[in-house]
Amino acid sequence: MSGTFVGMPAFPAAAREAVRDTTLRGNLRHATHTIRAKRARAVAELEDWERLRQAGMRIKDRTLRRLDRYLVQLEESVTAAGGTVHWAADADEANRIVAELVKATGETEVVKVKSMATQEIALNEALEAQGIRAYETDLAELIVQLGEDRPSHILVPAIHRNRGEIREIFTREMGEWGRPAPEGLTDTPADLAEAARLHLREKFLRAKVGISGANFMVAETGTLVVVESEGNGRMCLTLPETLISVVGIEKIVPTWQDLEVFLQTLPRSSTAERMNPYTSMWTGTTDGDGPRAFHLVLLDNGRTDTLADEVGRQALRCIRCSACLNVCPVYERAGGHAYGSVYPGPIGAVLSPQLRGTGSEIDASLPFASSLCGACYEVCPVAIDIPEVLVRLRERVVEGGGAVREGNKVLLRPAKGHAAERAAMRAARWALTRPGVLRTGQRLASRTRRLHPRTLPGPGRAWSGTRDLPPVPAEPFRDWWQRTRGGRGDAS
Repeated sequence: MSGTFVGMPAFPAAAREAVRDTTLRGNLRHATHTIRAKRARAVAELEDWERLRQAGMRIKDRTLRRLDRYLVQLEESVTAAGGTVHWAADADEANRIVAELVKATGETEVVKVKSMATQEIALNEALEAQGIRAYETDLAELIVQLGEDRPSHILVPAIHRNRGEIREIFTREMGEWGRPAPEGLTDTPADLAEAARLHLREKFLRAKVGISGANFMVAETGTLVVVESEGNGRMCLTLPETLISVVGIEKIVPTWQDLEVFLQTLPRSSTAERMNPYTSMWTGTTDGDGPRAFHLVLLDNGRTDTLADEVGRQALRCIRCSACLNVCPVYERAGGHAYGSVYPGPIGAVLSPQLRGTGSEIDASLPFASSLCGACYEVCPVAIDIPEVLVRLRERVVEGGGAVREGNKVLLRPAKGHAAERAAMRAARWALTRPGVLRTGQRLASRTRRLHPRTLPGPGRAWSGTRDLPPVPAEPFRDWWQRTRGGRGDAS
């Protein structure tokens, strides 16, 4: 996976800095609470929401178990419809393929539909190095690009910006990228949207090459699907002469009927709409309608490694709705940039360490960027048990062990900084498997409880600094049970 956020500190340091930014916290609190409330109302309208959720989970799991078969079927279907399929093992290969395809057209500019996959592989930067300028056309992505910023939310990449900041960015930067912002631009949503519309319209009409991702790919027909709310995607998908779509291999569904489930759950979970205003579907090429050339780049970039983990693979069910971000108390306070990845929030905490591995300091810290409250699981439209995967990854970071990287089985070394935790867990395991030792320790703790400190020393200070130590009872439970029950039963 591309190191788009190279140089960022581990999550604890980044989050500590973020929570000091009162403007950022205010922006995040307002936005996430608003989206969360709207989503709850939209979901409540469906009596069969839980059945749809379970259906989506089963479809995704069935697809992942037979992913090789469905990918081959997809390639055959796309090729039969007039498209060309390319396979990319990693970010570098995907970027090389796309750059070569653009160069073959003779163009030096492309327009882009909002795409997490292209953000993941840092496609814009790769194209820039080849003399090709990519223009983001999603409103939020445009704000991020003009502000030389990074996305901080899956659905709303500029969620950390308020209207005043956006107006300043448009006024200062639009002229450097094309049509300048109108004179006297205000920070009202209508004026900001109109400024973006005027700025982008000339890009749409001039561009010969469009680049997109896809929300879904249908194996049986070779159809790709993009859902969006602004119409910029429809413009990018239909006006250029050449369309290049970079899509993760997990975005596939077997049949057209399977798609029905996700077209109900995705809009309600993401934008709190009954259906997306724009649902664009295309199958290969058609004479006289849409692009004359279509290329599909199927991206692995760590996905087959993730598939090898029986617990972690459920993260590949993700349909990128971002509902987990909007309910996460950690994301609400720290923001998306602290995760050091284009995938922030709870899903990023389980997806990024699997796609990139846990070798770096930031990736090793992400599984701990959670309170394990479970709110993310409750709202996930495909029932990803994110807390379960987080615990699995924490074990991998602390203990090391077997994993699959780049298709090869490897033995991971424990991450640095967890020696005390490993020692404590081993001591606990030793005591808990020896009833006599445990009983003696409990009695000793009860008899000395008045001498116990209120905070832990050393590394434990970080834990007790924000929590009260639980008081030790005057009598161990085993002794109380034996005393009150008259010694009946096994008191050991």
